[in-house]
Amino acid sequence: MSGSDRTDDAARAGDPSGHASGAGGQAGAERYGLSHLEVLESEAVHIFREVAGEFERPVILYSGGKDSIVMLHLALKAFAPAPLPFSLLHVDTGHNFPEVLHHRDHQAAHHNLRLHIAHVQDYIDDGRLRERPDGTRNPLQTLPLLDTITTQRFDAVFGGGRRDEEKARAKERVFSLRDEFGTWNPRRQRPELWQLYNGRHSPGEHVRVFPLSNWTELDVWQYIAHEKIELPTIYYAHTRQVFHRHGMWLAPGDWGGPHDHETLQTRHVRYRTVGDMSCTGAVDSHADTIDKVITEITASRLTERGATRADDKLSEAAMEDRKREGYF
Repeated sequence: MSGSDRTDDAARAGDPSGHASGAGGQAGAERYGLSHLEVLESEAVHIFREVAGEFERPVILYSGGKDSIVMLHLALKAFAPAPLPFSLLHVDTGHNFPEVLHHRDHQAAHHNLRLHIAHVQDYIDDGRLRERPDGTRNPLQTLPLLDTITTQRFDAVFGGGRRDEEKARAKERVFSLRDEFGTWNPRRQRPELWQLYNGRHSPGEHVRVFPLSNWTELDVWQYIAHEKIELPTIYYAHTRQVFHRHGMWLAPGDWGGPHDHETLQTRHVRYRTVGDMSCTGAVDSHADTIDKVITEITASRLTERGATRADDKLSEAAMEDRKREGYF
C-alpha cells in the first residue's frame, strides 16, 4: 500500500485531516485494515505534505541517527516518485561517531540530496563559541543551528524528536513555533485539534516540525524492521573499547576521554541513540539483529536518552532550558 493510499484510508476511517490518530481514529483504522505502523506512517506522510504546501524553504535535520533516517525514509515515500523537495541539515559537533557520519554522507549522495553541514569547530576556531571544560559539544550546537536557519532562510525545520524521549519533548506540538531569536516558549504552543496544523509565522520566525511525535522507540524499530531500513552498524551489538563515566560506557576520543583513572575495557555494546561521543553512552548488549533489538527494547524500563545521554542528566530541566534557547 502506498503512502497516499494509507492517507486516504485513514481519512475514510473518520479523521477529516487525513490520518487516523487517537482512540477513535485507531478503531476506525482497524476497521479498514490499517496496522498501528501504517497509521503512524500515514500521519507522518500527511505532515510532510502539509509542510510542502504551507512553507517556502523547509529543511530536514539529518544526523545519520535512526530517527532522522526513518524521517528521511518517510519523506521520500511522501513524494515518490518525485524527488524530495527538501534539503538536509546537520550540525556537526566534530565529535560524532564515524560510522554515523559515513551513513549520513552515503544516504545524501544516494538520494541526490543537498546536505548543509554547520560545523561547531568553525565557531570554536573563530571565537564565537568556547570549548566546555567537560569536552561536551552538544550544548554548543544551538548557535550554528540558528545561524544556518537564518542565513539559509529556512522557514520550517523537521526534527526527529519523539514525545517518549524526554519530559520537555512531551510539551511540543507537531508544529512548534520559534520566535525571531529561535527560542521556544511553551505558552505559545498552538492547539492541534483534529490534527489541523497552523504554520502561520511572522518574518524572521520559523516552525519546528516533528513528524514522529506520536512514535515511540519501539515503533521506530518495528518500522525499521518492516521497511528493511539500513542503519549504521553502531546500533547493533558489536565489540568496542569503552570506559566508565557518569554511569555510562563512553567511547574514547580526542574530546577528552579517558582520564588517567579511567580504564579502557573491551565490551559487547550497542548504542540506543547517537550524538556527541562525549555524552552518548553505549549499553551492554548482545542484540546484533533487529529482532533481538526489539526484544531488548520491549523489556527495558529506561528511555533511550535517560539511559545513555549525559547532557540530559545535568538537571531536571536541562533539555527544556536548551529548547528555550533554540535547541531541538
